[in-house]
Amino acid sequence: MKILVHIARIIVAALFIFSGFVKLVDPIGSQYKFQEYFSESVLNMEFLIPYALPFSILLIIAEILLGVMLLIGFRSKLTVWSLFMLTLVFLFLTWYSAYYNKVTDCGCFGDAIKLSTWGTFYKNVILIALIALLLFRIKDVKNIFSDKIGKILTFLSLAGFLFIVQHVLTHLPIIDFRAYAIGKNIQEGMEYKDDGEIPPVHDFMLEDAQADLAPELLAKEKVMLVILYNLSKSDENGFPAIKKVANEAINKGYTVYGVSASFSDDLILAQNKYNLPFDFLFCDETTLKTMIRANPGVIILDKGTIVDKKNWIDVDDLEL
Repeated sequence: MKILVHIARIIVAALFIFSGFVKLVDPIGSQYKFQEYFSESVLNMEFLIPYALPFSILLIIAEILLGVMLLIGFRSKLTVWSLFMLTLVFLFLTWYSAYYNKVTDCGCFGDAIKLSTWGTFYKNVILIALIALLLFRIKDVKNIFSDKIGKILTFLSLAGFLFIVQHVLTHLPIIDFRAYAIGKNIQEGMEYKDDGEIPPVHDFMLEDAQADLAPELLAKEKVMLVILYNLSKSDENGFPAIKKVANEAINKGYTVYGVSASFSDDLILAQNKYNLPFDFLFCDETTLKTMIRANPGVIILDKGTIVDKKNWIDVDDLEL
């Protein structure tokens, strides 16, 4: 029985650490997922949408920290009960999503691994069974270090996780699992595979008043796209830096466009207000949020391949 408990402990801890880490490096992705859960069409808790980011950060850190605490055996009773309650919440949400077909991807592994709704639910059933075993044999979940060392390791882990969150929110995700990661080619991502799965890049259009310019821009060697997925939510402090780097790119022969899902009249006002040296194209907001976790942010393309992208605060580091 002790061997089974140790195996269950390692599996549960590893799963929570992995699940927490792939979301820790991109908490804004989890924010978008919680906004989807809180929407009227799912849980109808729209009053929580403004708090989606702090809620996601809290849950991510709790998830990965509890995994670490279980692995080292620190405060085992508190840790295992917390994991049990957390998994009960996940179990309900994934059942609700699967049964009512509300959210097709629960986001439990961020963008790193995609599971079906029922696959995610059954994963949580197995997980809660393993945690129940740990609760039943809690006496066998012992601290592998002294209580003092366990406490130090827990607080050091917490500090490290908070630092990572602060870093990725200020800049960009330190690991990018999405189809628009640096080095990925957008055209290749739009191609259908033999297995019939939906291409990882879809709904990618860059439209002006007359046509979709995406095919033309994806064929060019030097393209800069300034992404403002929603002008009303854009950080206005970033516009001077965006203007500066856009002018620099134009002087070096780049084709530069802004890309947004906002209304054209609002974009024209912003263009005049900040004297931006480029015109805007329209793209779906969800696509833009997937492309870059910044508002505004900059993406550099070379024949459809993403060669660099930065949050506005780091645009001086762009390699033009």
